[in-house]
Amino acid sequence: MTSDFFWKKGETPMKILLWLILLVLCWPVALLALILYPILWLFLLPFRLLGITVGAAFELFKALITLPARVLKKIA
Repeated sequence: MTSDFFWKKGETPMKILLWLILLVLCWPVALLALILYPILWLFLLPFRLLGITVGAAFELFKALITLPARVLKKIA
């Protein structure tokens, strides 16, 4: 599981360009978004950590379930 869900390759310049267009067209909304984005990120951080934890638990469960098949595959 990758931790760079929000920072896919090539998206950052597009986000900056869209923000600059918003700044030119409607600067109060752009400044409000600039202020609220870090607050929203901090609010959603526990949910991302919970998602990473649940994903790791499912990967562990998958590894335990498929362990006998992998052991038999190595032997044969």
